[in-house]
Amino acid sequence: MIRLFTILLVAMMALAACQPAAPTIGADGQPIPTAYRIGQREAAQIPFRMLDAVNALRGASSLVPVELDSQLTAAAATHSRDMHVQNRPWHFGSDGSSPVDRIRRAGYSGSLVGEVISETYESELETLGAWMSQPDTRRIIMDAEARKLGFSWFQEQNGKVWWTLVMGS
Repeated sequence: MIRLFTILLVAMMALAACQPAAPTIGADGQPIPTAYRIGQREAAQIPFRMLDAVNALRGASSLVPVELDSQLTAAAATHSRDMHVQNRPWHFGSDGSSPVDRIRRAGYSGSLVGEVISETYESELETLGAWMSQPDTRRIIMDAEARKLGFSWFQEQNGKVWWTLVMGS
């Protein structure tokens, strides 16, 4: 059932990404990918699209839904910007901080379930699809103990997006 839902989610994302104009073709005969650009209007919708998608996946597995948490989101935003500054996707801050350190600094009093990160030019839903295809990141998103979600990003001028999703209990 989860596999079917994941396939449907990926197919829906692919259809949503369709553009009426023909793609530019590179020297290798393949379409040249275009960066996902986050505008001001889009930015307001992204956290809720991610929350809805995560809860749809969790619901398909009979897991309780999670809710957005402003403190976890603040920790995620801090880490996304810091990954950009460091120019590498990893779980440690430039000051040596861990995900636990960051959620504590943001004032979150619950427990950390886990943090998933990405450096990509893809949308949040494409990124979620990639996370769900990997056992380690999927385990965090689908953890039965999770009750809260923090989600944020930093987008560079060239379109690269540094995504961070934090799950808490």
